Amino acid sequence: MIELSKGQDFTVADQEGAPLTLVQMGVGWEHVPTAGFSGSGTAPVDLDASAVQFAGGTLFDLAFFNNLTTRDGSVVHLGDNTTGQGEGDDETISVDLARVYAKVDTILFLVSSYQGHSLEYVRNAYCRLSDDHGTELARITITLGVRETGLVMAKLVRDGGGWKLQAIGTGIALKTPTDSIESLLPYV
Repeated sequence: MIELSKGQDFTVADQEGAPLTLVQMGVGWEHVPTAGFSGSGTAPVDLDASAVQFAGGTLFDLAFFNNLTTRDGSVVHLGDNTTGQGEGDDETISVDLARVYAKVDTILFLVSSYQGHSLEYVRNAYCRLSDDHGTELARITITLGVRETGLVMAKLVRDGGGWKLQAIGTGIALKTPTDSIESLLPYV
């Protein structure tokens, strides 16, 4: 497993260098005990993972809590966790890279607060790429201090016959991926 920092990338391949076709992006977080509008720590922070596909800088499709599967069936959101409670990944997005529509060249992965909480209210946030056997390939850990309601965590980019994962880790002001497609374009 490789820990990626902002701007670093990772070739999505097995140990022998063969491109992988089935991967999962897992997202996890914990609720900061003092979070919530009253500071009581009782209000859950509902973060949502999203995958947004682009073809030549134009929105192609997306998968998130309100649209679980892309039209081509290549990206599937596996369910909404509204509290961040529990062990392991809180939300997972499965990607069949072999089925991604040929013109799609970028898939952005982001997390956002549906209720509009600043991401300062979460801790131990991460996204991790794993293969279809559950082996973690790369991880991006997010530290406290993201004042925005969303975070562009990483992107998958076509690289010849394969794909690369690039760490982004930049805050963005949106609650759902459809709030502002234009604000996502600089990361494509």
